[in-house]
Amino acid sequence: MKEWTPIAKDYNPLKAGSIDGTDEEPHDCAIWRAILARYAPNKGVFGDPHLTLFVSRLSLQTTEEKIKEVFSRYGDIRQMRLVKDLVTGFSKGYAFIEYKDERSLLKAYRDANKLVIDQHEIFVDFELERTLSGWIPRRLGGGFGGKKESGQLRFGGRDRPFRKPINLPAMKNHFYAEGQHERDERSRSRERVREWRERGGDHERNRDRRWQERGRTQTLSENERGREKDLKDEKTPTRERKDRDRQRKEKKRERSRGRDHKK
Repeated sequence: MKEWTPIAKDYNPLKAGSIDGTDEEPHDCAIWRAILARYAPNKGVFGDPHLTLFVSRLSLQTTEEKIKEVFSRYGDIRQMRLVKDLVTGFSKGYAFIEYKDERSLLKAYRDANKLVIDQHEIFVDFELERTLSGWIPRRLGGGFGGKKESGQLRFGGRDRPFRKPINLPAMKNHFYAEGQHERDERSRSRERVREWRERGGDHERNRDRRWQERGRTQTLSENERGREKDLKDEKTPTRERKDRDRQRKEKKRERSRGRDHKK
């Protein structure tokens, strides 16, 4: 693993199809197609490949003038080519930009990646067709792109670099073949599990106790409500008697007043 790098130094379809570049067998048919492909760079493309940027994920409505306007901020452009369909003449969503000097190239490579143009987040990388040994394009099962839905992701590029492989130590299955440290760790873990179970039992007992106390308080409150009702029932006839006595006294007073008035 001393030679491991997140970015591929040369293109290998088998490694590009692996998340950490360690696969030994292809996991999809496209990798087989890329391995069997015989691809040569397009000889009709001119310019310095080491001063050329690859720009993708462009909006289909983005024009060459818009691309030049954006990328001319980073330096002088020697030439720019927006790739179009030969039949329809519409944009395919990617372009190649050649700068006059390396400084402008590196500045655009660093700052223009993930820039938003016409509501699209673009992707910027160096040209790989003429600079990366063994390059196979996406249409032949290679490249560094892909979507999760397709199950044909490619790794080792700027957008999706290799992940560092994880070297797992040998597992020890036999208890008596373990060292003293491993046995101590195992016993401590058992003690922790036992303590956790005991705490869980105490928690359940405390919970049952709380529920019992709550039921008692509810029973007491219901009893108190019943006593209040009984007191109200007892008070009601007493009030009626008092009202009757009051009415009798008032009637006697009225009678006495009537007698006095007649006299």
